Amino acid sequence: MPGHGHINGMKLYLRYVSISIRSQLQHRASFVMMLLGSLLTTGIEFAGIAALFARFGTLRGWSLPEVGVFYGVINIAFALSEGFARGFDTFPAMVKSGDFDRLLLRPRSLCLQVAAGEVQLMRSGRLLQGGVVLWWSLSNLHLVLTRLGSALLAVAVVTAAVVFTALFIAQAALAFWTVESLEIMNTVTYGGTETAQYPLTIYRPWFRRFFTFVIPIAFANYLPINLLLHHSAPLSAFAVLCAAPIAAALFASAAMIAWSAGVRHYHSTGS
Repeated sequence: MPGHGHINGMKLYLRYVSISIRSQLQHRASFVMMLLGSLLTTGIEFAGIAALFARFGTLRGWSLPEVGVFYGVINIAFALSEGFARGFDTFPAMVKSGDFDRLLLRPRSLCLQVAAGEVQLMRSGRLLQGGVVLWWSLSNLHLVLTRLGSALLAVAVVTAAVVFTALFIAQAALAFWTVESLEIMNTVTYGGTETAQYPLTIYRPWFRRFFTFVIPIAFANYLPINLLLHHSAPLSAFAVLCAAPIAAALFASAAMIAWSAGVRHYHSTGS
């Protein structure tokens, strides 16, 4: 039965995740060092943003705590996506080495096997740092989260995580046609993360349209957080709560279509 298959698939995914986490924790000193390195790297990144605001005061009318909300939401979402979908980011190397052939022989979802192939617990450093920045920002804004505010915050995080995961899947799909450098996708994936850490209103109109109608970052960034911070927004809270999941689902569906086309196009290395 289809439902039974989905349940078994999820159990297998959780099993893969459990094995991956246990293997990483076997070398605890290495894990702690990587975790601290991730935390330090993202901490320095936000320190750079704080230095910018210390010099100029505001950014197009946005204060540091307000930008901190964007930063916290996006980094939490990206840490979740990168932590549990990292296998798609490293997928080109799997195709190039021929390791993908082994996955084709297993009677399980290819997406599940690739996603669970490299779960990185060290990404919890970015997750923790994003959470701290978000808490600090909300505290400095004296913003009490109502039921609506909590819903907007949750939708922003989930939408962003789905969009970033879809970008990883789209990048992996390209590897079926080219296993060489995919820097153009890195600029969209990691560049999109950098972009979403700031309000989209600071960018040029064409850039805002691209990250609204092509890559729907605006539904995880500008629209819900604007409402959360009580700024004027083009859509109502109800419209955003409905539109954001739909936009994320459509974008993820497009990425999955590209992935399926790539799988059909793939020819074994024969190794």
